[in-house]
Amino acid sequence: MDKIRVIGGNALKGNIIVKGAKNAVLPLMACALLTEEEMIFENVPYLADIKTMTQVLEHLGAKVTHENETLKIRANEISRLDAPYELVSKMRASFWVLGPLLGRFHQAKISLPGGCAIGTRPVDRHLYAMERLGAQIDIQNGYVQACSSGRLKGNKIIFQPTMGGTMNALMAAVLAKGTTEIINAAAEPEVTDLARCLVQMGAKISGIGTRRLVVEGVETLKGVRYKVIPDRIEATTYAVAAGITHGELYIENAHLYLMEDVAFVLTRMGLDVIEKNNGLFVSGKNCELIATDIVTEEFPGFPTDCQAQVMALMCLAKGTSTVTENIFENRFMHVQELVRMGANIHLQGTRTAVIRGVDFLSGAPVMASDLRASAALVLAGLAAKGETIINRIYHLDRGYDRLEEKLRSVGANIVRFRPIGDEEI
Repeated sequence: MDKIRVIGGNALKGNIIVKGAKNAVLPLMACALLTEEEMIFENVPYLADIKTMTQVLEHLGAKVTHENETLKIRANEISRLDAPYELVSKMRASFWVLGPLLGRFHQAKISLPGGCAIGTRPVDRHLYAMERLGAQIDIQNGYVQACSSGRLKGNKIIFQPTMGGTMNALMAAVLAKGTTEIINAAAEPEVTDLARCLVQMGAKISGIGTRRLVVEGVETLKGVRYKVIPDRIEATTYAVAAGITHGELYIENAHLYLMEDVAFVLTRMGLDVIEKNNGLFVSGKNCELIATDIVTEEFPGFPTDCQAQVMALMCLAKGTSTVTENIFENRFMHVQELVRMGANIHLQGTRTAVIRGVDFLSGAPVMASDLRASAALVLAGLAAKGETIINRIYHLDRGYDRLEEKLRSVGANIVRFRPIGDEEI
């Protein structure tokens, strides 16, 4: 199994390019099931999660090609309406095919999802939305079986905030008969991206970017060419890399409007974050990192997917920082690994971490528990004295395209390897 070795101490300097957002690409791939015509998506990175979603779509009968960061999907010959456990258990985003299959074919059988072990993340809100649109739901033997007699019917859906549930509801509602009103909808940029793509396909959606979405159902949708928004989580990871190594990075294709709350926190900690051309210039050169507090919230608040990376930065900040996690209940599994590297972190209950800054971190063997925790350990390794070996890096490949290559291009001493006895390849 591949590992990553990092030898810390190098200040990063140069340019890094951010690609399309994983959390935008995956629902966009699912929405291709809503039309017989070809969908073409640009700016699509090569990620394990995108490969998994490709396998789900191909299992259903869609034709998928991914070349030169252009993803083409044609779902004109769908032959199955089920997504099996072997695929959905790898990645919970596979569950997003439920809404499109119900919307277009009025039937679906989807395994209950898997993915990162960062909380229960139930799908009850997804199922509630489908039931509000007229679907009958039955759960048997670990599968959700859903069907409707003809087209779904528009209705009012009142959510507790849920990004995935909002996306699934949107994709089901666009082909439903009548009007659907989604109250307390998620407003993350990835939700907005999906809605804008659906509109280009011919959907009628108002209130995009707000907490209230109104969908007027249409009978058919067309295929379009669509460019995916940049990945704000990837951009944050590189911004923290600049700060934690006291380096300077120009992050091309990163946009402040997608990550204002993150940029505010990094600035408060002493980094310079400046909009420049088509990206962000981030500098931690000659700065003293300052402790701060963050609370994860739904957009436009601080994103839970950036919490672990910024915590790595807090480990070296002067003073005491706190992180309050309000989205997922098990998202502090990286804490003990950072402590192995010399961080001073104490948990208060399951939702709050108190981080007292230390003078330095020390390299150590560590174990990644999930996607963003993996990134946090790489970042800590970039700043640590000595060698850090990160195990279970398959998590990284789910959300970062060639992370170690990009970091190496700006001066990091980082390499991926696979041990065989005493040999490495």
